[in-house]
Amino acid sequence: MHPILFEIGPIVIRSYGVLVATGFAIGFALLYSEAKRKNFYPEKILDLEFLMLCFGIIGARLLHVIVNFGYYGSNPLEILFVWRGGLAIYGGIIFAVAACWIFIARHGMPVFKTADFIIPYVALGQSIGRIGCFLNGCCYGKPMNAFQNYPTQIYASLALVLIFAILKLAQKKSFFAGFIFMLYLVLYSAQRFFIDFFRGDTPHYYLDLTASQLISIVVFVFAFGFYLMRKKFS
Repeated sequence: MHPILFEIGPIVIRSYGVLVATGFAIGFALLYSEAKRKNFYPEKILDLEFLMLCFGIIGARLLHVIVNFGYYGSNPLEILFVWRGGLAIYGGIIFAVAACWIFIARHGMPVFKTADFIIPYVALGQSIGRIGCFLNGCCYGKPMNAFQNYPTQIYASLALVLIFAILKLAQKKSFFAGFIFMLYLVLYSAQRFFIDFFRGDTPHYYLDLTASQLISIVVFVFAFGFYLMRKKFS
């Protein structure tokens, strides 16, 4: 655990914020580079990246605060301290997808083709951000033995790198529009569901599952159902 990278007087540079920002920067830089290379709406991709950044952080923080309202209700000012950790990715996905969907539709871009184009780099950015969780000490696992916990942040990071690779390989095949995005939802929800069994920092609710596991079930069923529907009518 190494939550603080360095301090310059009163300024504290935290590893979580640096790694999350690095994940965004690398993912967005590679996405924009590919958009320019393939001439796929490069200027609009820049606008979409800004929307994903803003609404992704807002949504992720909001869901984290809701799930942990017992703490934030007593410490409301800490809701603003995003750099200390505390982003629930499903909230970010929901808010970012909604904002981007509206933007894409209003500008006449192909909705599903654009989602397919963007989503692999979202997974890559997430994988880097998870290293920030590891350094920060958040999103930690249950005790593995008397000396250490399960490194669930590293499990998640490696799973997301694998998802990125799978999505990029799938882009080379001829699938219907929306396939890559739905594949991301299926793979992400599956890995999150299973890794949460080893998490030690999240409250449990219905059927002794975490909020993210319950959301993962809904996302998986929706995405797989969408896949079957699109496959039938494509």
